Amino acid sequence: MSFFIGVSLKTIGIVTSGGDAPGMNAAIRAVTRIASYRGFKVLGFERGWEGLISNFVRPLTPRSVSGIIQLGGTILHTTRCPRMETPEGMEKAVDCLASNGVDGLVVIGGDGSFRAALALSERTDTLIVGVPATIDNDVAGTDETIGFDTAVNTAVQEIDKIRDTAISHERIFIVEVMGRKRGFLAAMVGLTVGAEIILVPEVPFKAEKVFNTIKDNAAKGKRSAIIVAAEGIGDTKKLALDIEKNTGLETRLSILGYAQRGGSPTARSRYLAGELGNKAVEIISEENGGQVACLQNGVITSIDLKTTCSMEKPLDLRLLKLADILAT
Repeated sequence: MSFFIGVSLKTIGIVTSGGDAPGMNAAIRAVTRIASYRGFKVLGFERGWEGLISNFVRPLTPRSVSGIIQLGGTILHTTRCPRMETPEGMEKAVDCLASNGVDGLVVIGGDGSFRAALALSERTDTLIVGVPATIDNDVAGTDETIGFDTAVNTAVQEIDKIRDTAISHERIFIVEVMGRKRGFLAAMVGLTVGAEIILVPEVPFKAEKVFNTIKDNAAKGKRSAIIVAAEGIGDTKKLALDIEKNTGLETRLSILGYAQRGGSPTARSRYLAGELGNKAVEIISEENGGQVACLQNGVITSIDLKTTCSMEKPLDLRLLKLADILAT
C-alpha cells in the first residue's frame, strides 16, 4: 500500500480533550508530521471540544510543532466542555468539521473524550480516530495510555523523598495520588515504591485491617510505612487521624495533586505518542474511522471506538497481591 493518501482525503484535524497528560504535545507533533508527510493539511482545534463548537482553529505544520516533544500539557489547550453533551453543541461541532473540510479527526484524550467522539462520529461523515492519553490509564482496549508512565515516575520520585522522612521520624505517611474512580495509578505507584498498603476504589477497604497491618509491621520492627491511596477511596485526612488514634504511631497525609499531570514526558510516554499518533493517521489514510489506536500485548493496533466506550478496563489485582508480599 502506498504511504501517501489518495485525492479523496485532504484534511486532518486534531483536538486534545479532557484532562491534560504528559505526552499530548508529543502526540500532536507525531500526528501533524506524519499527516503532513502523507500529504494532508492539518488543523488544530483549540480548547478541547469548545474549539469545534466555537470554531477555534489554527493550521498546524511540521515547523509549528517544533520543540514541543519535551513539553508537558498541550499547546492546543483543553477544557471541560458540558456544551458537547447537548444537541446544540454537538450540531455546532458537526457544522465546524464540515465548514473546515475536515476529512479525519484525531481525538487525543481519555475515556470521557472518546464517549464524546463516539457520539460525534454518529452524526458526521468525518472519520474519527482516538489516541488514548490520560494519566489514569483507564481506557479499555489499550494496555497503556500516553502520560501514564510519566505520572507514575513523577509520583515515585516524590514518594521516595517522603520515604526518607518517614523512616527518619518513624512515621506513617498516606500519600494520595490521582484516581477518582480507578486505581491503575495507585497500584503501579504503590508497587514500585514498595508501599506497605495500597488503597484503590475498586477494592473496598476496612479501616480495621489497615490498623492491624500497621500494628503487625510495628511488631516486626517496621515503625514507618507508606500507604499509597487513590483519591477516590474516601476521606484520606480522616483516615490519617484514625490511624494515629488506633495505632499510636504519628501519621501524616501528603497529597501529590496536579503535579502528576505536568512535567516533561518520559521516553516511554513520548514513544507511545509517536507510535499511536502514527497509527491514527494510518487508520484515516485507509479511509477508516470509529477506531482507537492502542497498544495490546506489545503491538500497536486498533480497536473499535464503540467497543472501547462500552467496556470497563479491569484493574490487575495481582499487582496488589504482589505488592503486599513484597512489603512484608
